[in-house]
Amino acid sequence: MRNIVLIAHDAKKTDIIDWARFNRSALASKELFATRSTGEEIIAGVGLRVNLLRHGPEGGDAQVGAMIAEGKVDLLIFFWDPLSLHPHDVDVKALLRLAVLHDVPTACNHRTADFLISSPLYRDGGLPGEAAM
Repeated sequence: MRNIVLIAHDAKKTDIIDWARFNRSALASKELFATRSTGEEIIAGVGLRVNLLRHGPEGGDAQVGAMIAEGKVDLLIFFWDPLSLHPHDVDVKALLRLAVLHDVPTACNHRTADFLISSPLYRDGGLPGEAAM
């Protein structure tokens, strides 16, 4: 099973809901995880099944980081708000650092997320040595 994590800062919640709605069919067959408020909004707005983690500032970002370090995340979609300060910026930076360190494909905006979810590398058999998503 392929695991996709979805996270969005408050100012980007509408963007990730719109993205998930547009890509609903591609996401429906995946195991989805999300920080609590992002996941709740995806469940309500899109109707997808989502495993809810803690709220980002309450440890959700750290939970995702642990999943990445354990090799349990295949794709990270993280629509973060570059124009606002966040009390948990250190957690966000650590999360992105782990994604890079563990070579997890990561999208931080709508266009990149579209490229990743529609990539033939995922659709048609995955990366070398991996099963198809």
